[in-house]
Amino acid sequence: MTALSPETYDMVSNALKAGYRHIDTAWGYGNEEAVGKAIRDSGVPREEIFVTTKLTNEYHDAVPQGFAESIKSLDIGYIDLYLVHWPQAVDKATGQSRPLGSSPTLTETWKEMEKLVGDKCRAIGVSNFSIKTLEVILKDAKIVPAANQVESHLYLPQTSLAKYCADKGIVMTAYSPLGQPAPGQPTSVILEEPLVKELAEKYNTKPGTILLSWIVNKPGWSAVPKSANPERLKANLQIVKLHQKDHDALTALHKEEGKLRPLVYPGNKMHQEGVFGWSIEDMGWDDLD
Repeated sequence: MTALSPETYDMVSNALKAGYRHIDTAWGYGNEEAVGKAIRDSGVPREEIFVTTKLTNEYHDAVPQGFAESIKSLDIGYIDLYLVHWPQAVDKATGQSRPLGSSPTLTETWKEMEKLVGDKCRAIGVSNFSIKTLEVILKDAKIVPAANQVESHLYLPQTSLAKYCADKGIVMTAYSPLGQPAPGQPTSVILEEPLVKELAEKYNTKPGTILLSWIVNKPGWSAVPKSANPERLKANLQIVKLHQKDHDALTALHKEEGKLRPLVYPGNKMHQEGVFGWSIEDMGWDDLD
C-alpha cells in the first residue's frame, strides 16, 4: 500500500478545483492513495474524472496482482486507463530487468492486460513504447493500445512514432511536455526559448501555455503537465489556438543544432548504461525525431 502524500493530495485537489478532469498517476510513483483520496474528497462526480495509472515493471508476470493493488490504493471504483509503464519486465527476486524477449515477454504481458478490460478497467495502453516495442505486441494483440504515453516536447516531437500511432488509432500522450531541467537548472531550457517567449507575448499568455498548446493543437495528442503551483495549474488550462505559421515555426525548432534532446541522450549516464537494463536499441530509441 502506498503512503498518503500531502503534496500529491493538495496538487490533485487544486487541479480538480481548477477544472482538470484527467489525473495521471502510477503504482511506481507511490502516490495512488493520495490521488484517490483527493478524488473522493473533491465532490466532483467520479464519472467526470478520467484516471490513468500504470503497471509497474515488477508485475509484468503478475498483471492481475498489479492491477488489484492499484485499484485498492486508489479506491475510486474503477480505472479509466491502465498502462504498461515501461516495456521492461523486472525480476522481483533480483531487481534486475529481464532481457528483451525473455519471459514474461511483451506479448505475454499484453495478453494479461487484455484480460483486465471490463467494468473495473475501462481501457488499456502503454507508456514509453517505441515503434519497435509496439510492433511486438500488435503482432498478436486482440486489443490495440488506447494510448501510448511518451516523453514529448518542443525539442522531441516524436514525429515518426506519432505517425505510426495515428495509423494504428493509438492516442499519443506527452509527459514532460515542458521539457526536462538540465542538471543544476531550476527550469527547462525550452521555457527560455526566444520564440516561445515571443509567442507568449503575442498570445498574451505564459511560455508554458504555448508549449502545451503546441502539443494539444496536434491531432491525436494529449498532454499530462505536472505542477504544484495553483496559479500555474490554472495557466496550463488556458490553451490557445496557434496560427499555423506559429505552430510550424515551433515544430521546426528541434532541427536546430543541439536542440533535439530526449531525456536519454547521447553522452548521458542512462544512454551509456541503458534504460532500466535495456540498451537504447532494445528500447527502439536509437532514432528519435
